[in-house]
Amino acid sequence: MAKRGKRYRQLLEVYDKQQVYSVSEALDLVKKLATAKFDESVDVAIVLGVDPRKSDQRVRGVVQLPYGTGKQPVVAVIAKGEKVREAEEAGADYVGAEDLIDRIDKGWKDFDYLIATPDMMRLISRLGRKLGPLMPSPRNGTVTNEVGEVVRQLKSGRLDFRTDQQGVVHAVIGKVSFPVEHLLENFKTLLDALLKSRPATQRGQYIKSIAISPTMGPSVKVDVQKALQLVR
Repeated sequence: MAKRGKRYRQLLEVYDKQQVYSVSEALDLVKKLATAKFDESVDVAIVLGVDPRKSDQRVRGVVQLPYGTGKQPVVAVIAKGEKVREAEEAGADYVGAEDLIDRIDKGWKDFDYLIATPDMMRLISRLGRKLGPLMPSPRNGTVTNEVGEVVRQLKSGRLDFRTDQQGVVHAVIGKVSFPVEHLLENFKTLLDALLKSRPATQRGQYIKSIAISPTMGPSVKVDVQKALQLVR
């Protein structure tokens, strides 16, 4: 286990790390634990009772957080014709066609999302290995003719979530500078989306544990049953 710094160890003395809190209490505590010299993100880790080795139990989805994540993602769009103007007017950071594909092929990946129109996918398909999870996909809406709408969604707080290899969903629900009420609404929106994404083949307890933390601080355990009552 990595050795924790003095500041982190001092934060552990502020609260009982083994206690479980309501979501509002946890968010209040996380704001107090955020003592870094920048506006830390509020991170959520939700352990699901799924078997991520089975393709039909991998959870993924898209949700629009009502108050955004506090981050301004860099969005690139590969398109031609009228879709170029549409993407630029919506606020895309990079827009191009073959020129952008060649740039990516040479190793450039300074963006958080890559959107492509369906007619460009034939040219992009060869970049699959280089792009990895950044590869445009119809499943998360990044292969689309509605490029302007998707760019606006991404810029205004759209969140893509998925289980990792341990069945955990990691997500950012805002910044510690957000009011607790805004963070709470974002959390409820995410949790509701996860519940609606429950695999049909999943059995037993679905939401196994929830923890919330600031970027540079320790995590706070959340009472799962109290959290579920917020969205039922």
